[in-house]
Amino acid sequence: MQIPPNETEPASGWMTQHTAQLEQMFAADGSLARKLTGYRPRAAQLTMAQAVAATIESGTHNDSTLLVEAGTGTGKTFAYLIPALLWGGKVILSTGTKHLQDQLFARDIPLVRDALSAPVSVAILKGRANYICHYYLHRTAQSGSLPTPQDAVHLREIIRFSKITHSGDKAEIAQVPESAPIWESVTSTRENCLGQECSHYKECFVMRARREAQQADIVVVNHHLFFADIMLREGGVAELLPSANTIIFDEAHQLPAIATLFFGEVTSTNQFLELARDMTAEGLQSARDAADWVDLGAMLKQAARDVRLAFEPSNIKLPLAQLAPDHPLHEALATLTAQLDTLIVTLAAQAERAEPLAACLRRACELHAALKNFQTIAPAQTDKVCWVEVFAYTVQLHITPLSIAPIFEKQRAGAPRAWIFTSATLSVKGDFKHYAAQMGLAADRSMSLPSPFDYAQQALLYVPQSLPQPASPNFIDALWQAILPVLEAAGGRAFVLCTTLRAVNQIAQRLRTVSQTRAWNFPLLVQGEASRGELLERFQQSGNAILVGSQSFWEGVDVRGGALSLVIIDKLPFAPPDDPVLAARLALLEQQGLSPFSDYQLPQAVIALKQGAGRLIRAETDRGVLMICDARLVDKPYGRRIWQSLPAFKRTRDLSEVQAFFDEAEHM
Repeated sequence: MQIPPNETEPASGWMTQHTAQLEQMFAADGSLARKLTGYRPRAAQLTMAQAVAATIESGTHNDSTLLVEAGTGTGKTFAYLIPALLWGGKVILSTGTKHLQDQLFARDIPLVRDALSAPVSVAILKGRANYICHYYLHRTAQSGSLPTPQDAVHLREIIRFSKITHSGDKAEIAQVPESAPIWESVTSTRENCLGQECSHYKECFVMRARREAQQADIVVVNHHLFFADIMLREGGVAELLPSANTIIFDEAHQLPAIATLFFGEVTSTNQFLELARDMTAEGLQSARDAADWVDLGAMLKQAARDVRLAFEPSNIKLPLAQLAPDHPLHEALATLTAQLDTLIVTLAAQAERAEPLAACLRRACELHAALKNFQTIAPAQTDKVCWVEVFAYTVQLHITPLSIAPIFEKQRAGAPRAWIFTSATLSVKGDFKHYAAQMGLAADRSMSLPSPFDYAQQALLYVPQSLPQPASPNFIDALWQAILPVLEAAGGRAFVLCTTLRAVNQIAQRLRTVSQTRAWNFPLLVQGEASRGELLERFQQSGNAILVGSQSFWEGVDVRGGALSLVIIDKLPFAPPDDPVLAARLALLEQQGLSPFSDYQLPQAVIALKQGAGRLIRAETDRGVLMICDARLVDKPYGRRIWQSLPAFKRTRDLSEVQAFFDEAEHM
């Protein structure tokens, strides 16, 4: 049963035996109010909680699915946590990011558990790269050679931390940034983990986290781990699934892209470089007399680097079918395969001497098979696309499914359970068909709940007049002329969200120039010049900064108060047409007699735009302007469908109204 966006009471089919209990918990004097300062009841929050509870009840007998789009400020986290903690049984809660995963585990779940006096146990489970590996920590410490003095400082901190930590989670050691290069040397991967043959297996942090997850009532994971693990059957989430009664995906709009990544196959030249590094170290330690390990490693490294040298310096994506038969990639892959053949022969002769060498042999064989698969997969296959992604220093070889729906349906098969998918952006004007089709779900049990914010009073949607089409060579100049007076009127306090990194650099350069000529005192923060977390912290602290970013800042960013009063979006976020997977999907839709634009590109753009627009109003006291610099929003027939999917902003095309809005806000 689909509930219209403006309906605030659940339809009769959604009523749950726990309705009265939920009403008490979410009441003005209920359990949450007694624990949360400033808590106020929200009808949409209660409605969502009732729907989640009803889905959990249904899931005890049959597979039951719920799609919930809950606008910003609805309080969806508590709306799914309370039913999950009380009636969900064994619950797997999957989030979009590790940051949100940590927030749920450390703050939100303990608060709700305390408010309800619910005797449930909770565990957090992350990918193995987040945990210190005793074996590789010891090996790195014994090697005595590190690239930089900073690495040595970080290593000492990690050694000290490893002796006192229970979890081994690198997020808990503030002295060493999560992006520090040293982590690659002191954590394990699926490929190089020694498993039960490891001498540190009993105290392994990864295995401890998995044991705790097996015993817990609520297990918090993230989407990347969820899909990687169930595909690889590595032993974390894959072992949890059979016993789980309820699966909840928060930030569920990210699932199609993440599932596509993990339901496909990716082979990176970095994997060969890592194998060469580990094989050299293990060979010298366990079988120094058997081969020239340094030379073998150097030859494999060079062959992997030659794959990158087969392309021009620029970053590109292209389908394998577009490469000519004499393209240098083919020869480079053949050479890399031959080097692997040589390495496999050597490792096979020495593998019995030490388990780490046997592990290197298994990795080499897996990479050999992956290379062969990429080079020989049948071109006639219509359900997959083979493509290449070239970065500054590495190349990735992809085999990607064009639809994840049948694969995900297969993964969902098994014992009856409840499946709940929630996000602030899942629908197009309340229609969930696009999202449901991507995931292989039924859209009949879905609901779109409005935000409690008064967008008509709190915000303004501004589309400048006289802008050329985004494809015009004059677009960036016109965009600059349009945003300059708005930035001045807002006094900085802005996100400039671009659809490409090229646009980020162009806008940032112009802002640097104008800051000098006009003596602006607005701090300029640009994606790539510092970590995302550091940029956001500096943005909030300054109070009048301008942050220019691309995809990293379109979602998962929560800046409340006056520090963010203007969000500028350069153009509608249609995916680039040169993306190999998108091109193959659109071609398949056309073959099926569907409209590639209406049935795929437009819904995707709407959901992405809603995420970017959602950065503006984060609290009931926030005020601000959303500026979308794309005339197609007004000029094209499909534009109406797009802006009607956004919250109910007051709309204008008049710059003076924008300036008056900021003037009024300044005097409030």
